[in-house]
Order: sequence, then structure tokens, then C-alpha cells
Amino acid sequence: MGQLKEATRDFLKGRPFSEYLKSPHFYRFLQWKEHEKQRISAKYFYEFRTLGRGGFGEVCAVQVKHTGQMYACKKLDKRRLKKKSGERFALMEKQILEKVNSHFIVNLAYAYDTKNHLCLVMDLMNGGDLKFHIYELGKRGIHMERVVYYSAQITTGMLHLHSMNIVYRDMKPENVLLDAKGQCRLSDLGLAMELPKSKTICQKAGTTGYMAPEILRQENYRMSVDWWALGCSMYEMVAARLPFKDFREKAQKEEVTRRTLEDECKFDHKRFDDLAKDIIGRFLKKKVAHRLGCRSGDDPRNHSFFKGINLHRLEAGLVEAPWMPNPNIVYAKDAHKLRETSEVEDMTFESKDMKFFKEFSTGAVSIQWQKEMIDSGVFDELNDQEPNGHGYESDWKSSVCIIS
Repeated sequence: MGQLKEATRDFLKGRPFSEYLKSPHFYRFLQWKEHEKQRISAKYFYEFRTLGRGGFGEVCAVQVKHTGQMYACKKLDKRRLKKKSGERFALMEKQILEKVNSHFIVNLAYAYDTKNHLCLVMDLMNGGDLKFHIYELGKRGIHMERVVYYSAQITTGMLHLHSMNIVYRDMKPENVLLDAKGQCRLSDLGLAMELPKSKTICQKAGTTGYMAPEILRQENYRMSVDWWALGCSMYEMVAARLPFKDFREKAQKEEVTRRTLEDECKFDHKRFDDLAKDIIGRFLKKKVAHRLGCRSGDDPRNHSFFKGINLHRLEAGLVEAPWMPNPNIVYAKDAHKLRETSEVEDMTFESKDMKFFKEFSTGAVSIQWQKEMIDSGVFDELNDQEPNGHGYESDWKSSVCIIS
């Protein structure tokens, strides 16, 4: 197989590539790439209502003016980032999002800056987050059929991150968002880190109530912490509470390190079935070596809990969701209940700050931009005629005005 690939590569880079370079198709490709690399600014979008607020800014809905594509824009306040020394994490999140392309992770489409904000434009998720579904939609907790489905998608997303040596470190229902079709994706990679093989970290990071024992003890860890957090999240989806009684970090640390799981994490909710108890218990093993997902080649999706899901179809995005959002309902808290962010007094940006802003603001992300051009019909509209020498160039220049 290796020799065949090499022979094919050698053939294609010879005469076929030379002919391609002389063809109108190569000229068309260069024009598309040039347009893809255009500078992106706030003028590229219409801005709509605020969807949420956080420590560094807010998230609002935006629409690309020339294609009609809707996105969510995460606006990070430059002054607040500098005051809290959050630049490194913001850049790390942006760089990781650029690398990731998955059905199960919120994908990045554009990165740009304004006078006051750094902006990450990502997939718009209309169905709300899982925390909202657990606590705000009538009966507390989520039906087991949905727990199985969401857990399979979350696991697939985390396996994708882990395959790229990325540890998530902030797995919790609040960071799992549903799209308009009821499919869920991991979001907010602000604490994610890329760890080269064999490298470990002991940095304390995450959210109280979801942090693994090795994080609380500040021991070296890699991807194991994500599986613990998933176990906590699955328990919460069913029982509408975290598995350990006292949510305070100090108390939780004592519980996790001094008591057995059976003593403290009681599966006392009537909706836990045997398979749910088993898989959650395996995710919540205190010893990493015994925890589900932590052994080499271990795929948690092989557990019987997921026996009703075709994994190949799931990975292709072809498994229908057991619950669909109503397009006429906003699955989020009222705007006045959103957390307000305090104002930061004016501060002077230095040359290193300007260098950071430039490094962050790279414009369109290739795969997502190309997908938008295709899905919106712009690509077909600009390529519905065969190139005809000089006429093709003029056709392009007259047509490109609709998206530039």
C-alpha cells in the first residue's frame, strides 16, 4: 500500500500537475484563495442579540452579510483579557480551534479584532446548552435515551481531541451545546492544552465539582481528567445534581481522596439503570489506571451502555437525535438573567499587545470558509460557467462583488 501511494504521488506531481498549473482551474483556485484570505472585520457581519456573557466578554449572534450564514461570535474584551492576563489562553483556544474539524466540536470560522474586542466566530448552536436542559426545562434531568445519545457524541468529540494530543479540561454540561438538529458539540476550549506525547502537566484547571482527583492533588496528568469530568456530567444529566454531596472544592477533595466512590456517590435516583451505573462508576474510578478511557486503545464507546448506537453512522452525523429543538423557542435564560461583566477602566496597549492582536486576527479558517461558500450556493453561482479566456476573468471580477 505504501509503495502504491508513493507511485501515485510521484505521478500526480509530474505531468498532471504541470497541466493543472497551465489550466484555468488553477487560476480559479488562486482567485478563491485570494478571496479567502481577505481581511475580516466587523463590517463583514450583521450583529444580532446577545446569547450569553462570561468572564471576558459576551457571545452574540451574527450573520455574514454576503452569504446569509448565521454564526455565534464570542467577543473577548481586550482590556479585560490584559487585566486578567488571559491573552495566552485566548490565543491557545483560537489556535486549537483552527486545528479541530469535527461534527462534535464547535468549529471556528473566522478570527478578527475590533478596537475593543477579539472575536471568534463559530458555529451557531440554537438548541442551548445541556445545563439549561437539565435544570430549566420542566422536569429536572434528561431522559436516559438522550443521555446515551449525548454521551456518545461527547465521547466521540473528546476522542477526536485526544487523538490530536489535546486535553479538554473543562468538560461539563454547560459547555455542551445543541444545534438546530439536536446534535451536541463541545464548546469553550479556553482551558484546552496541546500535550506532545509523553508530556504531562500538574496545573490546576477546570470547574469545581468536575475536577478529577489528580487535578485536586496537583499530580501529573494527561487525558484522564476528561473522562472523570464526563462521568460527573453523565451523572448530572440523569440526577440533576453532581455525584458528590458537597460541591465545595475543599470538601470534594477530601471526599475523593479519602472515601470510596461507593460511600459517597450514591446512585439513588430511580432513573439510573444498571448500564448507566456501571459506565459512570468506571469513569469515576479514583485510580487513573482503573478508569474507563485511560488505558491504551481504550474506547469507552465499546461499553454496552452504547450498544444501541451505530458508531460509524454517528461519526458521519447520520444518527437522528432523539430530541429536536423547537425553532420558535430560545433555549437560554432571559437576557436580564445573564451574568453581567464589570467594566474595566481604560488602559494603554503596548507594542507587544498589538503584536498579539495581529497574531490572533487571522481572518477566515479555510475548511469552514469553503464549506460556507458551498452551502450558501456562492461557489456554484461563481462557477456555473466554463472559463473562456479573458472573458472568464471579467466574469469573475464582476461576480465577486456579491461577496466582497
